[in-house]
Amino acid sequence: MANAFGVPVVDADTHYTEPHDLWRSRAPAGYADRLPLVREVDGQPTWVVDGVTLGRAGASGVIDRTGRKIPGTGFMRWRFEDVHPGAHSIPERLAMMDEQGIAAQVVYPNTVGFGGQRFAMVADPALRRLAVEIYNDAMAELQEASGDRLFPMGVLPFWDVDLAVGEIARIGRLGLRGVNTTSAPHEHGLPDLGDRHWDPVWDAASDLGLPVNFHIGASESAMAWFGTTPWPSLHDDAKLGLGSALIYLHNAGVIGNMIYSGVLERFPGLQVVSVESGVGWIPFLLQALDYQIGEMAPGAMDHLSMPPSHYFRRQMHSCFWFERQGLKEAVEAVGWDHLMFETDYPHPTCTYPDGLEMAAEALASIDDPDARRGIMGGNAARLYRIPLPA
Repeated sequence: MANAFGVPVVDADTHYTEPHDLWRSRAPAGYADRLPLVREVDGQPTWVVDGVTLGRAGASGVIDRTGRKIPGTGFMRWRFEDVHPGAHSIPERLAMMDEQGIAAQVVYPNTVGFGGQRFAMVADPALRRLAVEIYNDAMAELQEASGDRLFPMGVLPFWDVDLAVGEIARIGRLGLRGVNTTSAPHEHGLPDLGDRHWDPVWDAASDLGLPVNFHIGASESAMAWFGTTPWPSLHDDAKLGLGSALIYLHNAGVIGNMIYSGVLERFPGLQVVSVESGVGWIPFLLQALDYQIGEMAPGAMDHLSMPPSHYFRRQMHSCFWFERQGLKEAVEAVGWDHLMFETDYPHPTCTYPDGLEMAAEALASIDDPDARRGIMGGNAARLYRIPLPA
C-alpha cells in the first residue's frame, strides 16, 4: 500500500465488537446456555454467562452504520446493529482498512474486559477455562479469515498460573502473536504481577516471543478510576472526556511497577506493551522513576542492575494516536523503535477517519525516515511478527 510513510501501516490497537453467538456457536454439548450469550435484561441486550451479568451488549463503537463518527455519549445506547459493520464483520473491516490505507491491525476485546478480567466473574472453573479457550479459538479463526491482516491478542486464564502457562503455549500453536492480560490480579485474591508466582508466565511468553500487552482499563481499579475521577457535577459528556484523558495515565503505574518489581530484570527477553496510553508523558515518567531511585534508602533497589529508564528502552513499547506534539521528545527519550501507531478503531477516542492525516502531523517533527517507517508499521510488524506486503 503506497503512502507517504514509506511502509505499510500497522495499526497497533483496535477493538472487535464480539458477535452475540461467538461462544454459543462454538459451545460443546451442554454448554451453549452457560457460556457468554446475549439476553434481554430489563429491556436491554445484556451479556450473561452462567446466570452472571457481564455487562450491556452494546455497539462498543462510535462509528455508525453509515461510517460517520458520532461524538458524545449517545453510542452508549446503541445496539449491536447500530455500529458500523467494520466493528464486527471481517470483510467490512478489511474494506474500511483499505479505504484508510491500513495494512494490518492488532485487535483487543470488549465484552470480557480490555485485559480479560471479566472472565473472573464466572464461578465455575471449568466453564471459565472453556470460555477463554473458545475466545482464543475464535480469534485465531478471525486472524486466518482476515488473510493475516487482523491480529487479535490471546487472553489468559490469569486466575491459575499453570493454566495461564498452558494457554500461552496453546496461543502460540494457534498462531496468535501476543497475549493480553489484566494488570491487577491482586484485585482477585492473587499475588500481584511482581511476585515470583508469575515467573512461569513471563518465562513462557518470553520463550515463545509473545509480547505481553497491558491495555488501559485492564483491571477493575482502572475502570473504576475512569468512572470516579470526574467530579459528580460534570456533564456526562465531560465525564467521558475527562475519564478517557486520565485513564491513559493509569498505565504509568503499570510501567513503573513492572520495572521497579524486577520482572524485566529477571526476564530480559520479555517484551511488554502499554496499549492505548499515548507516549507524550513517558519521558517525564522515566525521569521521575530514575530520580526516585536516588530518594530511596541505600540497597532498596539492589535487585535492579540498570536505571529504570533503561528497562523501558530495552523491553517496553507504547502507542500514540491523537497526539500532535510530544512524539519527538518520546523518540529522544526511548528510541523510535519502541513507539507504534494506533487508531483505537472504533472506540470513542478513535482517530477514524483522519488517523493517518493526524499521524502525519505528529511525524512532521521526525526527520529520520527509518524512524517514521518504524513508528508507522515496522516496529509493530517486528514485535508481533506481522508479514507486511511489499
